[in-house]
Amino acid sequence: MKLSDLQAAIAGARVLVAGDVMLDRYWFGDVERISPEAPVPVARIRKSEERAGGAANVARNIAALGGKVELLAVVGDDEAGGSLEKLLQAEGVATRLYRDPGIATTVKLRVLAKQQQLLRIDFEETPSHDILADKLDEFRRVLAGVDVVILSDYGKGGLLHVREMIAAAKAVGKPVLVDPKGDDYTPYRGATLLTPNRSEFKQVAGSWRDEADFMMRAQALREQLDLDALLITRSEEGMTLFRSQGVAHQPTVAQEVFDVSGAGDTVIGTLGLMLAAGLALPDAMAWSNRAAGVVVGKLGTAVVHPEELFIEG
Repeated sequence: MKLSDLQAAIAGARVLVAGDVMLDRYWFGDVERISPEAPVPVARIRKSEERAGGAANVARNIAALGGKVELLAVVGDDEAGGSLEKLLQAEGVATRLYRDPGIATTVKLRVLAKQQQLLRIDFEETPSHDILADKLDEFRRVLAGVDVVILSDYGKGGLLHVREMIAAAKAVGKPVLVDPKGDDYTPYRGATLLTPNRSEFKQVAGSWRDEADFMMRAQALREQLDLDALLITRSEEGMTLFRSQGVAHQPTVAQEVFDVSGAGDTVIGTLGLMLAAGLALPDAMAWSNRAAGVVVGKLGTAVVHPEELFIEG
């Protein structure tokens, strides 16, 4: 497909993202002394930034590349939830955020000095069952209007009904891509595709002796979970796609790795968008691999823009 045709297809592609959202806060400063109170550095903060993280970062990656994306998630009825919603709307993401007055919005606060992370502080709580039930009903209502579904699991409780969500999407013929979490993937059974990274896959499949053993374990997991495909991102080794038709591999295209945080969001967001635009899975993987190579050269949770990804030649 020519680039002009691909970008036209992307403009009409519709993706639904659901899962755990968070607000990434960055405090940038300088360290010039050690605290007299304890042997810890004293950071003098010079500036701060806020970015949408988790499933929200998946959604903003899709919007940045020109796709139509809706984000369905739960946040707290608080200042952080409001900040997250404003950030997303400013970046072209259509938000369906359920406000839970009983929790605080998940926030990850990072303190950095000279582009090195000194400390991360997490604020997080699990959404209530009633709010999650309402979100599941909304999920079912909006399925008909999208081409692809992405479920982004960060283990914060927002995908309590992941089995029902996968079943609902499959019932109406929508591909379901899942970025998994934890050491038990049985809740994701029947999804179209899972995208664990190398360490996440090892948690589930165990350590492998060599490349042949790795391949065997990956195909066994794919068959066990009744997946159409399993895409394992392997850091400097690129990414490998497992299907019943065989195995496809993409070597890494990163020129310089600066920060891998959020790279998985870019991979699954780009992959889902390309599938929604009509590309075959191996071609979609190639684009997501290229996008990951761009985003790891940026600080923190970041996105890839068309002028960075769609380069002729």
